[in-house]
Amino acid sequence: MKRSESKRVHSERFLFPQIVMSRPYILVVCTANICRSPVAEVLLRTKLNAAGLTDWTVSSAGTWAEPGHTAAPFSIALMAERGLDIRSHRSQPVTDQLMQQADLLLCMETDHAQTLRQDYPVHQHKIYTIRQMAGQRGSVRDPYGGSRRQYERMVAEVDELIEQGFPRIREVAQENFQRRGKDGSS
Repeated sequence: MKRSESKRVHSERFLFPQIVMSRPYILVVCTANICRSPVAEVLLRTKLNAAGLTDWTVSSAGTWAEPGHTAAPFSIALMAERGLDIRSHRSQPVTDQLMQQADLLLCMETDHAQTLRQDYPVHQHKIYTIRQMAGQRGSVRDPYGGSRRQYERMVAEVDELIEQGFPRIREVAQENFQRRGKDGSS
């Protein structure tokens, strides 16, 4: 490869992440990225917007996600009842690029957090469970394959955890964002 080709590839490779990473970025993680994390993503984005933080980015991914699946029907319906539309959501797996870009990862289960800490040790400082943000332990139960009532419980739980953990979520994401800006790392 010629030196000029190397520079071109290098600059293209880093152009997009620099644009995306110019504001705080939160990644919500569950297993398949179809039940819990799409719900948490839209609820957290709504909370951030209400707080005037409209320039923050929130997305979601799954530790075992297959790309391109829609959110679960009950998740879509329950968000629609709140006036929130997640019909365009498509699942995606956690990737190296998402890990690099995110200032905070909010995992639905302790197993998700442990796995990501093992797989991405350089990013351990930004991996938490959503319950940790609310000063709690444990996981948010996966309603996959369950009844509407199980999804309702999950939505209520996630909503409450975001409400309780919101000050800490903002604090940690902002600290990591500022840290990234100062030393160029994530």
